[in-house]
Amino acid sequence: MDDSPADDSGSGGAPDDGERSRGGDRSPRDAADAPLPDDVVAEAERLTRLARNATDPDERAAYIQRRDEIVAEYDYAARVREADDTLVCHPEHWLEDGVVRTERIDDLSTAVERSLSGPGDPDDWAALDADNRDLVERVRSEAGDVHAANASAFADFMGNHCAKPMTAATADEIEQFLGEYYVRNAWPDPDARAVVVDSIEITFAVAGVEPPAFTPPDMDDSPGRSAGRSERGT
Repeated sequence: MDDSPADDSGSGGAPDDGERSRGGDRSPRDAADAPLPDDVVAEAERLTRLARNATDPDERAAYIQRRDEIVAEYDYAARVREADDTLVCHPEHWLEDGVVRTERIDDLSTAVERSLSGPGDPDDWAALDADNRDLVERVRSEAGDVHAANASAFADFMGNHCAKPMTAATADEIEQFLGEYYVRNAWPDPDARAVVVDSIEITFAVAGVEPPAFTPPDMDDSPGRSAGRSERGT
């Protein structure tokens, strides 16, 4: 028996694949078929991502609290299964003294899962790309064409390669964009290349979202910038 303790921080404690296999062919159903509404699942995922990117402990706790409140309205609980970086929403009654005991659960199909890593939902790509392009134009309006050009390259990367909003980017994805995609595919001029890290931070700032703590690579044309932690992400 694998008793998984609940985690008030929003991580760990959800049933793993081994636990589900003991229940036979009863994998968590898709959000569209679950009693938890799609929009609630989507908001829980959004708040979880915001919590992961937040650098202020109080801000992170506020996002997690809000996520837990919205799923609790449907008698659900939420946590992150660290083994495969997945948000799991499951009925609250699965918990006994803060522990999920799946061997006592008759129907595991009422759980809902959303991966927090890898590509997002490509079916929503058109709407996602439109939102990213709108953010690029907001960057242009607030910070000028050079930063907008970098934001546009970032939108290309996040939309075409990750199928995710720019503001949902992880530290690894930002570092991949800066260290690989940008230098090979964006063909930036020296002025744009010199400020690309700032452009990423500005993009998040314009969106009102705290960026994850990422490590910028050495940019040959960025005088005075080291490869230390992003100032906005620390």
